[in-house]
Amino acid sequence: MARINLAQSARQAPSASAVITVGNLTKRFSAPGGGDKFTVIDAVSLTVAEGEFVSIVGPSGCGKSTLLNIIAGIEPYDGGAVTISPPAGKAGVEPHIGYVFQSPRLLNWLTVEQNIEFVLEAQGVARPQWRQRVTEYLEMVGLAGQQRNYPLKLSGGMQSAGSDCPRARHRTRHPADGRALQPSRCYHRTEDAVRSRGDFGKGEADDPVCDHDLSEAVFLSDHIYMMSTKPARIFRHVPVGIPRPRQPEDAMIFDLEKALVREFFSVVAETG
Repeated sequence: MARINLAQSARQAPSASAVITVGNLTKRFSAPGGGDKFTVIDAVSLTVAEGEFVSIVGPSGCGKSTLLNIIAGIEPYDGGAVTISPPAGKAGVEPHIGYVFQSPRLLNWLTVEQNIEFVLEAQGVARPQWRQRVTEYLEMVGLAGQQRNYPLKLSGGMQSAGSDCPRARHRTRHPADGRALQPSRCYHRTEDAVRSRGDFGKGEADDPVCDHDLSEAVFLSDHIYMMSTKPARIFRHVPVGIPRPRQPEDAMIFDLEKALVREFFSVVAETG
């Protein structure tokens, strides 16, 4: 089976600005009972350029999380290619991917602060810097004051997919050079997502995101890839040319969302 290719030079990517390139990707699973394999992802291609916020939208179960697992190197694939390249000016540096899973994956016997310190220690950050780092990251994701709390005592929203504490822990690993792969409702609060992205600077966070919410995808994204199912295919690539900063009440956002909703449901009805 083919596996992910971590390019050592930006020149190895198909596009000079592309940091994530998926080309003609195919993934098959074995049928229940050991029967013939069936295709889950079929000939999917997409790119994420440096500094872009890209959304992948599709119905539940269509293969979005499988696609992200492949990009993250967790899942092997059967055909095509996946290339992860370092940002411009960092050729020769092995790229890193940060992945916020659909479930929080926190250590419930440690406090929020200790969960973040666990990552800081693993990254070799000097202990005297820990308190400042923890405070900064928790403020950034809206969890200021929750240092001494335990994950199971956080609100349901904070523990949900793409919740704040896992994002804070992700940022401790990749404070200014991460590619955040986050399935299904990746950023719990849309305005916080925009603010968090801005804190790291244009061109420093390249975020492919899986989502069920087209309005959120339109508001956040530079590009949207729309995915059908059985098997998963990209049936529409939408460059979102709406200027930033964006306002939720912007008529351009509503118009694009309505057009995409109509197309999305017509395709899902045909393939479902």
